[in-house]
Amino acid sequence: MIAAKSCIVQRRPINFALAALAAGLLLVWAAPVGAHHSGAMFDMQHPITVTGVVTKVEWTNPHTYFYLNVTDEKGEIHEWAVEANSPNFLKHNGWTSTTVNPGDQIVCTGAPARNGSRFMHTTMVQLPSGLQLRS
Repeated sequence: MIAAKSCIVQRRPINFALAALAAGLLLVWAAPVGAHHSGAMFDMQHPITVTGVVTKVEWTNPHTYFYLNVTDEKGEIHEWAVEANSPNFLKHNGWTSTTVNPGDQIVCTGAPARNGSRFMHTTMVQLPSGLQLRS
């Protein structure tokens, strides 16, 4: 008769230090994704409203851009670059790629660039029809 050897399998508890290291590495890897979407360059505490005529629309990722000719109180025309959220975000809020077109007069409300340039991140756009869309 052949004697059977018994095999005892020991379960090891998960090494807490190894699990913590893996979680930390995952967070470090994911951090640049969040950093891209920083609003630090915009003064979110002091929103402005800009009214102008659209000269160009860039319906692209990661942000959509509108370029407006804005007439100041002296009658001078200045070009403004207006950043909106991604096309996917805009679509979920009622936009299409043809919602805003060159020649349209729109009103953009949002955060101006901190450096004083004619650049802003818009959070609301009023269309020529009067309809306001979140952006």
